Amino acid sequence: MTDGIYILANDVVYDQLVALLNSIEAYSKRSGGAYPVCILPYDDKLERVREEVEKRSNVEIFADTPVIELWEKFAFDAWQAHPNAFKVWSEQGTSGVYRMGMHRRFCAFDGPFDRFIYLDADILVLNSLEYIFKQLDNNDFVVYDFQYKDPAHVYDVSSKQLLNIFSQARINSEIFCAGMYASKKGLFGAKKRDYLLSQLRQGDSEILYMNAPDQSVLNYMVMRSGVSTWNFARYLSENEVTGCCVTSPHFEEKDNLLYDKQSRLTYLHYIGLSSKLFTRVCAGENVGFPYRDIFLHYRYLNEPTRRPQFKTKPKVYNKPPSLATRVLRKLGIPMEV
Repeated sequence: MTDGIYILANDVVYDQLVALLNSIEAYSKRSGGAYPVCILPYDDKLERVREEVEKRSNVEIFADTPVIELWEKFAFDAWQAHPNAFKVWSEQGTSGVYRMGMHRRFCAFDGPFDRFIYLDADILVLNSLEYIFKQLDNNDFVVYDFQYKDPAHVYDVSSKQLLNIFSQARINSEIFCAGMYASKKGLFGAKKRDYLLSQLRQGDSEILYMNAPDQSVLNYMVMRSGVSTWNFARYLSENEVTGCCVTSPHFEEKDNLLYDKQSRLTYLHYIGLSSKLFTRVCAGENVGFPYRDIFLHYRYLNEPTRRPQFKTKPKVYNKPPSLATRVLRKLGIPMEV
């Protein structure tokens, strides 16, 4: 049985990908074992990614075109069942499925690894992943996050159909973030995919959340199929459980690791931060964001002399607009770029 890690990436998130790969490598050295890594291509922008992969013996790029086409068709069919998704996206300037490349994470269910952990590229691994793989002995889908507290970013909570499909208890406990999860090859075979599409076409599709399409579809797939799931955030004790998101300001850094109330984080997710921020700081622009130093440590782990050196206070990436700007916006007067 082969355990491995999938990462969805392209050249746009190159700096984040390198940091993630280095963090996986760093922990592998500490634990004495390395997991193979397979990069799922978000699109065809892979020139820098390919160059990076050539430097690493245990990393490959997923190249099974029929599997990519299969899951893109599934995503298209799922969203085609929605009453107005294509119309809304078209009005917003998107042709077809919004962020189709994000749905390619589903290819992991038909990839080379028997059991896998999927990671978004804007993540750093800071602790052992072995306990997550171990939980797959008991469950078919494993997560570790607090998304269940915020269902509005997974389903259309205004849909009257939602509680006809999933009970409030399930919504309050089973929802997860699609940025990190562990599962198994073959979990969604042809029959299960056909069943899911049939349910979506019979009215389930209206509960899908259009602004996070892949996350919404994946949650639906897992919950509608009755997959056996486990969320460590709900079952670990208060002394053991940790946060995982960059939005939490209280993590303590020590030896290039992060701790939450003395417990080390398994991973840090820079969720909500634009990839442009990471590109800018790696290009030498002194722009600040939470836990920037730990990102830079892993980004330049193998080439520390290239790490940007900053001697002044960083610019805040989300600095609030000035009074003049707010007034102009309120009056609807366009600002100079």
